[in-house]
Amino acid sequence: MQFLCKEYQDGNPRVRSLVTQTRIHLVPSLNPDGYELAREAGSELGNWALGHWTEEGYDLFENFPDLASALWAAEERKLVPHKFPNHHIPIPEHYLAEDATVAVETQAVMGWMDKNPFVLGANLQGGEKLVSYPFDTARPGSETPATVPRPPDDYEDENPELQETPDHAIFRWLAISYASAHLTMTETFRGGCHTQDMTDAMGIAQGAKWHPRAGSMNDFSYLHTNCLELSIYLGCDKFPHESELQQEWENNKESLLTFMEQVHRGIKGLVTDQQGEPIANATIVVGGIKHNVKTASGGDYWRILNPGEYRVSARAEGYNPSVKTCSVFYDIGATQCNFVLSRSNWKRIREIMAMNGNRPIRRIVPGRPMTPRERMRLRMRL
Repeated sequence: MQFLCKEYQDGNPRVRSLVTQTRIHLVPSLNPDGYELAREAGSELGNWALGHWTEEGYDLFENFPDLASALWAAEERKLVPHKFPNHHIPIPEHYLAEDATVAVETQAVMGWMDKNPFVLGANLQGGEKLVSYPFDTARPGSETPATVPRPPDDYEDENPELQETPDHAIFRWLAISYASAHLTMTETFRGGCHTQDMTDAMGIAQGAKWHPRAGSMNDFSYLHTNCLELSIYLGCDKFPHESELQQEWENNKESLLTFMEQVHRGIKGLVTDQQGEPIANATIVVGGIKHNVKTASGGDYWRILNPGEYRVSARAEGYNPSVKTCSVFYDIGATQCNFVLSRSNWKRIREIMAMNGNRPIRRIVPGRPMTPRERMRLRMRL
């Protein structure tokens, strides 16, 4: 925060461009209860568990709705995307009840995400040095029939399978953008902080492969909002001493700036009707990626994409869909890709079909006199 404000006032062109073109939200601490405990103990007496939970005993890293399991269950029943969405999956009702076993911090963050159309996010943590991206939830392995014998050394079916998100390539790009700019994150020849290197010498790992957990904020952000969110572990020491903070800042400074700049990569635009009025909650579909986003209240949308050419469509209830080709380039700067939708008569057609008992409407042949029954039906429809 201090760096952005000072560099902006000093006229740093990079920071000025970032601040003027980006709506930046910064949360100093998601778990203030745990932070107080960790601060009192200090860096010498602290351990990874101290400060991990809230005062009420909730682990915020696993306290969000497990929407991934609900999505996979719907996929197995062939309900996606016609009867179950692949995006903006609603929060289960039991999570919204007054007596729900949900932390107040979790409820606050979920409400905050619903209020703001976030595009890119990161939660900063310590105790490890890597970038973790969704899915964090491991998909349960398929059941093996009892009649089929399995070799004694075959453990594949006992382990959960690794499920990649439809935006797997984009998440890897975002993770690499941070890790590659970090001063020491990719120096994995020394091994990991506590065990062997889990990142294949890249400083990044999919959460389900490294540390599987259900109900993470990253998975919730991806499946409930438009936001692509990652977990960034800034360094091996979970509670660095005050004298070490300056070096930790230098290690991560360029990475933080580079990561925030990635929000301007991909496509953006407005979805309006033929009168120029914005259309909220329109769905933006990118060909080849089975995960959609929605327009905000002003009809605007943002979609982070890797460089390439994409077939993109905009769809909204009561409108005919619009399709166009949008190109994304390597340079920072999202491609403008606007859509104008025309009104559809499908709503009226459905009403007429419902009046007719959802039976096909008989075509009236010109020149042939109508029967009394046909004339009565036509009068009822009119």
